[in-house]
Amino acid sequence: MTKEIRRLSIIVVFMFVALFASTSIIQVVHADSLASDPNNRRTLYDSYEVRRGPIIAGGTQIARSQSTDDLYAFQRMYEDPEMWSSVTGFFNPALGSASGIEQAMNQELSGFANSAFLARLERIISGQAPRGSSVELSLDPEVQRAAYEAMVGAGYSGAVVAIEPDSGRVLGLVSTPGFDTNALSVHDGSAATETYDALAADESDPLVNRATSQWYPPGSTFKLVVASAALASGDYTPDSTFDNLAAYELPGTSTNVYNASRGTCGGGDEVTLATAISLSCNVPMAELAVELGDEAIREQAEKFGYNADFSIPLAVTASNYPADLSDDQTGLTGFGQGQVVATPLEVALTTAGIANDGVVMQPTMVDQILGDDLSVQESTTASEWGRALEADEANAVTDMMVSSVAEGAATGARIEGVDVAGKTGTAENADGDPYTLWFTGFAPADDPQVAVAVVVEDGGGVGQTGSGNTIAAPIAKKVMEAVLAQ
Repeated sequence: MTKEIRRLSIIVVFMFVALFASTSIIQVVHADSLASDPNNRRTLYDSYEVRRGPIIAGGTQIARSQSTDDLYAFQRMYEDPEMWSSVTGFFNPALGSASGIEQAMNQELSGFANSAFLARLERIISGQAPRGSSVELSLDPEVQRAAYEAMVGAGYSGAVVAIEPDSGRVLGLVSTPGFDTNALSVHDGSAATETYDALAADESDPLVNRATSQWYPPGSTFKLVVASAALASGDYTPDSTFDNLAAYELPGTSTNVYNASRGTCGGGDEVTLATAISLSCNVPMAELAVELGDEAIREQAEKFGYNADFSIPLAVTASNYPADLSDDQTGLTGFGQGQVVATPLEVALTTAGIANDGVVMQPTMVDQILGDDLSVQESTTASEWGRALEADEANAVTDMMVSSVAEGAATGARIEGVDVAGKTGTAENADGDPYTLWFTGFAPADDPQVAVAVVVEDGGGVGQTGSGNTIAAPIAKKVMEAVLAQ
């Protein structure tokens, strides 16, 4: 072989290797991103021929595919559509759009995920029609129904999130008002578009997932974060005292902070941290926040998940505790006002972390992905997101929360025969606007099975006369009872 032929052979081999490598990268490494690219029309058309996998909760198919005689071959059908709308979302090939789990788990449901490669290959070889994988959720239908019916039955707009503290599994996730996902899955494009436009224009914002995407002032539920920061600093205990004032002037301003009663926090000249949490007093918590400083509070908030992005796999809007707050703004955050904002998912996650001896678990709402032969293609294992508190500190916060339910500001969450740990919140909005009402807690306090966060918008329909204790706490009680009854 001449030198020229040898060189040419080497070049040809090199080109072949480069071509093989590039095609392999495209087909393997970038497969998922290319398949999910909305401009990939081939994947879109191929998806019409696939019987999309069901979404399952508690053994029930809450979303399934039904054969049609139109271009799209299969139409999605939903059980209890409004109750599950914040979870499943909708899928409509006629509109080329999806939301919720339908969007977040599209590759799995359509059978194009890497986890379904072997199943897909087997179907091609055997000549079987393509099918998507099943997505089995962690959500409990009884818990979901208890939350949904409590909110809708009272006509409330807001959200409920229930989490299993030691695993991070989401047991319930409700946003109200919901919407009819079946009306958005119809293959009549004009009808579906008309429905979507009407929902988008609705002032009650039914398309917004309030549980994961809506910011609210957390109100007094944020006192749990401030109390945690105080205990974690080593400078405070539940018995640490503050001047028991009826009003506190924020530093550098003429603005006064008051307790809800407009009086002192119980009797006496001094008030302990434990009493301030139990009775949900604003004045001592504003004082404490200023003493701690915004940096210490922000660091503690971030240990609970503030300022972090989560995917459960629904995308979760990051709750926010800003940097470089002035002392007066820091004082406001001491009782969840000012510039701090949170989603219901984050408030539930914070409470679950306290319940789990200070360890925050990675939240998730998907247990496993199943093939049509029920083989497990992928499963979710519990994992720690991070430690927010030491166990003794978390237990100290728990004791304060138990006192609040037993004899303090959160008695609306009492469950007979069960010690419940809880915290209410009644967050102010613009002058004259109704309050945002909260409750967050867990049960049983000594062996937590569920942590719950409830938020009710527009003062629960009673303006500024309602409270988290009278309106939000009873809803959380029903959700906790649904878990404990099983």
